[in-house]
Amino acid sequence: MPRLYLSPPDLAGNELELLAEALASGWIAPLGPHVDAFEAEVGARVAMPYAVALSSGTAALHLALKVLDVGPGDEVWTATLTFAATANAVCYCGATPVFVDSERATWNLDPALLRDQLDAAAHAGKLPKAVIAVDLYGQCADLEPIAEACRRHGVVLIEDAAEALGATYRGRPAGSFGDLSILSFNGNKIITTSGGGMLLARVRAHAERARHLATQAREPAPHYEHREVGYNYRLSNMLAAIGRAQLRDLDRRVEKRRAIHDQYARALGDLPGWSFLTEAPHQRSTYWLTCATIDAAKARDTRDAIIRRLADRDIEARPVWKPMHLQPVFQHCRAIGGELASALFRDGICLPSGSQMTSADVERVVEAIRNGP
Repeated sequence: MPRLYLSPPDLAGNELELLAEALASGWIAPLGPHVDAFEAEVGARVAMPYAVALSSGTAALHLALKVLDVGPGDEVWTATLTFAATANAVCYCGATPVFVDSERATWNLDPALLRDQLDAAAHAGKLPKAVIAVDLYGQCADLEPIAEACRRHGVVLIEDAAEALGATYRGRPAGSFGDLSILSFNGNKIITTSGGGMLLARVRAHAERARHLATQAREPAPHYEHREVGYNYRLSNMLAAIGRAQLRDLDRRVEKRRAIHDQYARALGDLPGWSFLTEAPHQRSTYWLTCATIDAAKARDTRDAIIRRLADRDIEARPVWKPMHLQPVFQHCRAIGGELASALFRDGICLPSGSQMTSADVERVVEAIRNGP
């Protein structure tokens, strides 16, 4: 049987048409009309007024921090349960990441813990320069109280919605809650440009500054004039054409991944020790990945035994993200809590969830889990 991957790219069907159009236009790289259109279409979908198409979600995070003048001596607080790119971008700027524990309902940054710690930091005169709230596995963080806590102390909120395009929170799209927000179009995301990302901004000046830095900080002169260090971070016209085709198919992909999650939950929900990550109140998750925790004290098989068994049957499954406060590279950084995120890493599993999976593919995973060695 063909290998089942966790979240492989899914072709929408009209990528070749838009790629041919890009080739015929002569706009190969860099930039071009598909980039402009992709920015406008994503901005409209996410309800953010300004968008800058970039080479990766990591580049978008880096530029979000750069336009805020984050630098050495600054702290940026973020979720500990996330992919390393979130914290890496903080380090690119010479700033220090501080890691905040998860809350149980969404596995995302704990808003009550954040509020209390921001209050304490304000009293001590040591507020962070920014907070990055991460939307994990297709579901938003509890963004309303997070945003309110940041507003109360004048701390800028960046929403890392790399894993949540197509999700909603209280009826608003993922990516629309930050002062700045980012998306990823990496090959494993719900839509892909093979590699790519987007920075979204509420303030025009932030978008213009990011666009300038992303194009090597070139000044408007007939020769190559540079007054500061810039970056080669812009998305090509060809990749933007792929992104436009993928974006038109986003709703189908969301519905398919939700159906995959539902099939897993029905088929495996009765297993002792299993608990699926589900939608919190006022949320609509894309279920970019279907995730569950497995209590080793109650379950027939441990999480790691199940991952090994699936691998033996050519099925990819993985643990959930290893928290940043447990990563050797960040062992010198402060963590606010971390016990829940550590437990989620110990017990959590991500199952194959690609939007091209058939019902029979899901059943193949289910049978491998239920039937034992």
